[in-house]
Amino acid sequence: MKNVLFLVFCMLIASMSFAQTKSVDAKSKAAKPAMEAPADGGPAMELERTKVDYGTIEQDSDPYRYFKFKNTGDAPLVIKHAKGSCGCTVPDYPKEPIMPGQESEIKVKYATNRPGPFTKTITLTTNEGEDPKGMKRVITITGKVTPKPKEVSVPESSPSIFAPK
Repeated sequence: MKNVLFLVFCMLIASMSFAQTKSVDAKSKAAKPAMEAPADGGPAMELERTKVDYGTIEQDSDPYRYFKFKNTGDAPLVIKHAKGSCGCTVPDYPKEPIMPGQESEIKVKYATNRPGPFTKTITLTTNEGEDPKGMKRVITITGKVTPKPKEVSVPESSPSIFAPK
């Protein structure tokens, strides 16, 4: 019985220690700004925002929205690739390097001919970080497209109530 109690006590102490370490790690990660320049130098993309809400728009409305960003690093930033989550979301991004301190934008076109709510993502691959394949970032568009009001047509053969008798 003493061995069982001792084992339970040891497991309790170990789990409390692990939880405390995990909590400290989470706090240190939360305190660190998400878009700061890397400590070892290099490019750093600071997005003005990562989500754009189209709001409620009418079918076939303006399909374009923009994500502004700045290179806050100390080396040229290159967007290697940008891909929408489906064919209805098409990103247009700068192909030339963005120099340190320079601002630019990513233009996103959503097919507003599709009525209904939507949430789509665009995955950006940049030259940030040490991975030769690049760093991935995800930006999001949301909104709701309402159908155009249907036009009521009056057949030509029906008499007008405004016509003289």
